[in-house]
Amino acid sequence: MAPKNNNLVTGYLFLYNTLLTVGWAYVFFLSVQNYSDLGGLWRKVEFPLKIFQTAAILEIVHAILGFVSSNVVLTFFQVFSRVFVLWGILELSPPSQTCFGVPLLLFAWGVTEIIRYGYYALNLVGLASIIQWFRYTLFIVLYPIGITGELACIYFALSYVKQNGILTAKMPNALNFTFDYQYFLVGTMLSYIPIFPQLYFHMFAQRKKILGKGPTVHGKVK
Repeated sequence: MAPKNNNLVTGYLFLYNTLLTVGWAYVFFLSVQNYSDLGGLWRKVEFPLKIFQTAAILEIVHAILGFVSSNVVLTFFQVFSRVFVLWGILELSPPSQTCFGVPLLLFAWGVTEIIRYGYYALNLVGLASIIQWFRYTLFIVLYPIGITGELACIYFALSYVKQNGILTAKMPNALNFTFDYQYFLVGTMLSYIPIFPQLYFHMFAQRKKILGKGPTVHGKVK
């Protein structure tokens, strides 16, 4: 679906991507500043991280509305995995907040998002070529680092979730329904096996397409 007012949508997307670029730069700054304090790192970045990572949900909306040419399904999985780790793992499980996975994912998320949102903003004004190579190259290293951090956080949350019955419903109950969040997390970890390669190799295909054929049109208004 094409937007009714391209200028309005372009202005909105430019503002959105610029704000997210600045926001992630701030999160990354806090991460680097407190990198050595593993026990306190989460507390330092928690508030801005929640704001700017949750704001990524709007990307799914943008794709659905046709504001950008991104694939809705791929966008959903890319956004959902990080939002889930943020709210479904880090928010609920203190042990995951102090594990080695936190600095890993903060580094990978931070660098990735600064470049990605900056690229989208520059693309809207015809200057994407400035950081195009970084956008379609650094993911080769950053994706595996980020995934490792996410999986580590989920792993360190398992025991706490089990011991405290986090988001777990046992029989008997009024709804006659049972749900074990620990098993759900294990299933989530296993889901990375088929999903991650698809997202990773999709980026390789995009890299070949973009760097091999010139400037991209990704993120531009239809």
